[in-house]
Amino acid sequence: MRVGAFVLAAQFPGQGAGEALHRAVRTAEVAEEAGLDSVWVAEHHFVPYGVCPSAVTLAALMLGRTRRLRVGTAVSVLPSTHPVALGEQTALLHLTSGGRFTLGVGRGGPWVDLEVFGGGLDSYENGFPEALDLLRNWLTRARVGAAGERYGFREVAVVPRPSEALDGDGPGPEVIVACTSPSSVRSAAERGLPMLLGMHCGDEDKAAMVGLWRRTARAAGHSPQDVARAGHVSAGVCQLADRTADARETLLKAMPGWFRQGLDAHVTVDGRKRTMRDPRAYTELLCDLHPVGTPALAADRLAATAERTGITRFALLTEGSGDLAATEENVRRLGAEVLPRLG
Repeated sequence: MRVGAFVLAAQFPGQGAGEALHRAVRTAEVAEEAGLDSVWVAEHHFVPYGVCPSAVTLAALMLGRTRRLRVGTAVSVLPSTHPVALGEQTALLHLTSGGRFTLGVGRGGPWVDLEVFGGGLDSYENGFPEALDLLRNWLTRARVGAAGERYGFREVAVVPRPSEALDGDGPGPEVIVACTSPSSVRSAAERGLPMLLGMHCGDEDKAAMVGLWRRTARAAGHSPQDVARAGHVSAGVCQLADRTADARETLLKAMPGWFRQGLDAHVTVDGRKRTMRDPRAYTELLCDLHPVGTPALAADRLAATAERTGITRFALLTEGSGDLAATEENVRRLGAEVLPRLG
């Protein structure tokens, strides 16, 4: 089982962006010290829900501050960037980190980002498969050209080639896809790409998505071995305390205010109506679904999720208190008191 931290760089009420970003970087440093497997960095624009606008940039800093830890994006938003530019950045981080970088991609939401960066609503609603295929071509070939509906250019050399490992030829960087619907699950499965599943989903929903992925991947011709070893990632929340009630209280005091401030700041590009989750009810749901409580309870919940879903990689939000010292302690306890119970 591989357990990592999910870093949103959340700006809680009364905090500045610098404080949130400092906590994000410290989470990576402490995660390595605590023996965690990885850190996953989120990307958001124009909202205090998360103040990291470039997951790949913050991932680069974290890779430079660590030596063993795997660092991934969760996720880089494809409609807001050019696939080739993201592919070049991915190759750079893959080669210079010794293969410790994972690129997570997603299509984001119908937010005003699409207007600001010029992608337009169509890039969100229809353009993701084309962008994903262009990105994958860039990460696996020596030369790439494009003749699609959105991207068209003459063939050019891929420099640097990500498949050129530091000590010779080797596998390219890992790519995962954020999946929130059956269509996105099928899109990832057809390409043989593992999924990142959100923290709002319970085990039953995640098991169903893994089942759909496996059926679709097999139908697309992927080998049983590749299907079986696909490294899907489950996002969740982790808050540890000596008493479960105390862990829940920590999150119920801090997270609803952050949700209210952060989620409500999202603006749709086309004026479509959207309903924000009730912040307290959503926090309670996350406490019920994920490893929030004593270390023993946390280990049991992670083991149960792995057994029910077949997922053995986790990205756990550890900054739910909003406090730097409490976040560091939470990460250290995750490494010292939960990981040993998982075997």
